Amino acid sequence: MTLQEFFAENPKVALAFSGGVDSSYLLYAATNCRAKVRAYYVKSVFQPRFELDDARRLASELGADMKMLDVDILNDPQITANSADRCYYCKYFIFNSIIRAASEDGFSVLIDGTNASDDAGDRPGMRALGELSIRSPLRECGLTKAEVRRLSKKAGLFTWDKSAYACLATRIPTGVEITQEMLQRTETAEDFLFSQGFADFRVRMIGTAARLQLPEAQLPLLLEKRQAIFSELKKSYSAVLLDLEVRE
Repeated sequence: MTLQEFFAENPKVALAFSGGVDSSYLLYAATNCRAKVRAYYVKSVFQPRFELDDARRLASELGADMKMLDVDILNDPQITANSADRCYYCKYFIFNSIIRAASEDGFSVLIDGTNASDDAGDRPGMRALGELSIRSPLRECGLTKAEVRRLSKKAGLFTWDKSAYACLATRIPTGVEITQEMLQRTETAEDFLFSQGFADFRVRMIGTAARLQLPEAQLPLLLEKRQAIFSELKKSYSAVLLDLEVRE
């Protein structure tokens, strides 16, 4: 199946829209195939501000219909407990919110940006997609992450080379209860590193300390900015540590 065939069979869809590479290309493809599509962005304390800014920019550039849903995700104790299944509970909460809104707006088919590279065994949240009958056109059409990036670049989407960015809750160790203060502290720290020229990194909590994870190629920049990073992050963390484990 191709995306053109998918949208021919499903000409009216609601899209779970994050502003990331995959859902952005899916929004482009839907509009390009002349499907009636409404993009739903769920705003919560788990998403940093720049994700909403990117989503709005992409929707505006495509002339697409976007609706923002403001949710209190910390109101669900199964999510804040931060168990190993947190991602499942979070996805279920978010997609249920979209399903309710989309249903009220007259949309019966909800799609998301899961692609063919996503490993269901490594993504607990994908279980929620199956239980809620969410369609994943990129995955159904066999489009991998690399292919989505290539097609996004060809389409002129600014998101084509956007780094993958897991939600802020992933920076908090499993089993540690999630609080708004922790999330705000993490976002502030990562915003600062972005402002210093870093990309594709994480500032993870380890006790009361910050553990920095970043690509090997950015280590020289880290050394150059070491004092500024230390001074800024020490305002919120007891220590600033560098994780030297190599990650692909």
